[in-house]
Amino acid sequence: MPLSPEDHSRIIEMAWEDRTPFEAIEHGYGLAEPEVIKLMQRSLKPSSFRLWRKRVSGRATKHARLRHPGVSRGYAPGQYKPR
Repeated sequence: MPLSPEDHSRIIEMAWEDRTPFEAIEHGYGLAEPEVIKLMQRSLKPSSFRLWRKRVSGRATKHARLRHPGVSRGYAPGQYKPR
């Protein structure tokens, strides 16, 4: 199923967020980690993709199984402030 432009944008945003695990993207949009990596590679400039891969590789907060069991949220408390 093709993604809408809004979904495509949201997946990129979630992939950049430190506290959103790949499993949350898979649950919400049906894209596993390798598919998210491919989407990011197609969507970002090569230098931006390399920076993103370096940032998320091995990051505990991007992989639910590596997270501390006490972390149950997918975002930082101050990330979504009411306007």
